[in-house]
Amino acid sequence: MRARASPAARTLKASCGPPVGVKNITFDIQGRRPSKIQILAIAAVVALLPLTAAAQNHFFAATASNPARLASFKMKLVDQICEASGGPCKYTGKDMKTAHQGMGISTGDFNALVEDLVGALDKFKVGAAEKNQLLGVLGPMQGQIVEKR
Repeated sequence: MRARASPAARTLKASCGPPVGVKNITFDIQGRRPSKIQILAIAAVVALLPLTAAAQNHFFAATASNPARLASFKMKLVDQICEASGGPCKYTGKDMKTAHQGMGISTGDFNALVEDLVGALDKFKVGAAEKNQLLGVLGPMQGQIVEKR
């Protein structure tokens, strides 16, 4: 079950929407390097994720309400997704186990974030094949992130 979001997090979610002019996002993670446009598409999805997640998951409330922390989180997530999808980006953040150590993240918490990611991808009309490819790259990280089964 998801934790109740703070009023600030609910406000952030209400004010968040797709970037102006962005309607559909496609990116290919089948071994080809994403173009600059595709990297921007990844960034657009990432821009929504922590704000949506903060409204529903207490783990993201502090990040979403702190501009410096939010910017750092977004940059790392863009780099991580871009690198995982074969792009030119290089993720330089902590490994997933270290980054999430002591947070007490459960399987339910992890699944809730996956739902939020899918929701962000759906908002930009990312195709099912691309979603499944991305989730296939990110899904194996669950074992490094979840502490409570």
